[in-house]
Amino acid sequence: MADAKVIPFDDDRSRAGGAARPARRRSSAAGRGPAAGTAPVSALPGQQDAPEPRREPVEQEARSGEPEGGERGGWDRRIAGGLAFLRRRVTGEYDVDEFGYDEELTDQVLMSMLRPVYEKYFRVEVKGIENIPAEGGALIVSNHSGTLPLDGLMLQVAVHDNHPAGRHLRLLAADLVFMLPVVNELARKAGHTLACAEDAERLLRRGEVVGVMPEGFKGIGKPFGERYKLQRFGRGGFVSTALRAGVPIVPCSIVGAEEIYPMVGNSKTLARLLGFPYFPITPTFPWLGPLGAVPLPTKWTIQFGEPISTSGYPVEAAEDPMLMFNLTDQVREQIQHTLYRLLVRRRSVFF
Repeated sequence: MADAKVIPFDDDRSRAGGAARPARRRSSAAGRGPAAGTAPVSALPGQQDAPEPRREPVEQEARSGEPEGGERGGWDRRIAGGLAFLRRRVTGEYDVDEFGYDEELTDQVLMSMLRPVYEKYFRVEVKGIENIPAEGGALIVSNHSGTLPLDGLMLQVAVHDNHPAGRHLRLLAADLVFMLPVVNELARKAGHTLACAEDAERLLRRGEVVGVMPEGFKGIGKPFGERYKLQRFGRGGFVSTALRAGVPIVPCSIVGAEEIYPMVGNSKTLARLLGFPYFPITPTFPWLGPLGAVPLPTKWTIQFGEPISTSGYPVEAAEDPMLMFNLTDQVREQIQHTLYRLLVRRRSVFF
């Protein structure tokens, strides 16, 4: 009977990938000298110098056709980890921060759901990830587009999966996100928080990487004819927040999101009835119903630009409106020029 193996229910304690299997006993003729009193057997003529055929160990022969121990141990760890994860969710033995961020749920569930879309569907290519600092706070400022905010989710996966330190991006979202049922709870669990200066500054001072898209609904809801033309960045509130926290500003340009839902019209009447800032009309939506909500499989590129340092400015600089305007314009122009460069180099929307 094969040896039974116990899979631990909780993998919180460190353990080895799997115990080494004891060596099996070889057959009585293997590895044993001639019996006492038995005359040695002479080799046949012409075979005195023939090399002895190489014989694999019995243990390896017996294991042929079986999965490798490392692969088997990997599945054991996954199963044990999944069971431990479920136990913690049921018993409530997991941590969330003051904003409702659940790091364990984000890493093991939400990221796992978004990763196939990121890798296989949009085939996102990331450039300049080294411009995000390995530690400490940083403010990533990006363009916003796509009719639905999928660019923010893909940006979150890009930072976590490509940064050597595996940093988490905390996005600042509009208040509409936190008014929608289900979406509200998922956004909080994923680390998103309300786009206000107070919350952003608290996160930055804690050393978090914070993402903001200053165009807001003006960018995500612009018509297809104005794609890749940045809208107004507001009054520079994100710049003053970065100055007060003393963190660098990292411009980010996203190409590919503009074409996933080509917005050719906007039903303002339906938007007012539903309480939305716009109601998009695309070549497929609402004509094809739910099928029209499937995004087009465009090829994405996300590029992080050179960080803009804020450490050289005094504390009172955050109250200087002219400085706010200049820095805001500098960030906006850097993002716009990078978008143009990426578009010129792009071979196709889908490849």
